[in-house]
Amino acid sequence: MNIEGMTWLNPPPAAVTEGAHLSVTTGSESDFWRTTFYGFVHDNGHALLAPAPEEFTAEVWFEADYSAQYDQAGLMIHADATHWVKGGIEYVNGTPHVAVVITNGQSDWSQMPLAALTGPFGLRMTRAGDAVWVHYATEPGGLWKMVRLGHFPKGLALSAGPMACSPSRKDGGLVVRFAGFHLGAPVSRTPY
Repeated sequence: MNIEGMTWLNPPPAAVTEGAHLSVTTGSESDFWRTTFYGFVHDNGHALLAPAPEEFTAEVWFEADYSAQYDQAGLMIHADATHWVKGGIEYVNGTPHVAVVITNGQSDWSQMPLAALTGPFGLRMTRAGDAVWVHYATEPGGLWKMVRLGHFPKGLALSAGPMACSPSRKDGGLVVRFAGFHLGAPVSRTPY
């Protein structure tokens, strides 16, 4: 995976480029969250970010051995500590879920369990106008399914890229293999 021109928001303990893949090992109790319900602020998750235009689609494929509560990997769109979006797989109560958190001052969280998760998983985020549109796919070349459409303010300078966290791991250690990160023109809205 070509990471030239990308910068880490909270570098992980280990990140190794292996040909077309980026292998990331998460740090201890790493996460992104802002106040809602739990009352705490966590801003120590790992994201490798590239500058993004005003409107774009970001896509990445990834896989990991999720085993600890809230292990997560996927994509992030980031403006600042109070405006960001993360989405991907989150391991909750022994089940992988497609999860999305949108933070506009405070975080919200939506999730949907997957019947099965084998092999690589794809996540796509599209920034258009004052919204972010999130899709997932369970096999390369397969159907992209919408999981979330949410408000995200205009006028923010944004970056986007792969993200990984392990909020419940005292010693970190979730290893995620990312591949196929792409940042380009927004996908068409015509199907919806």
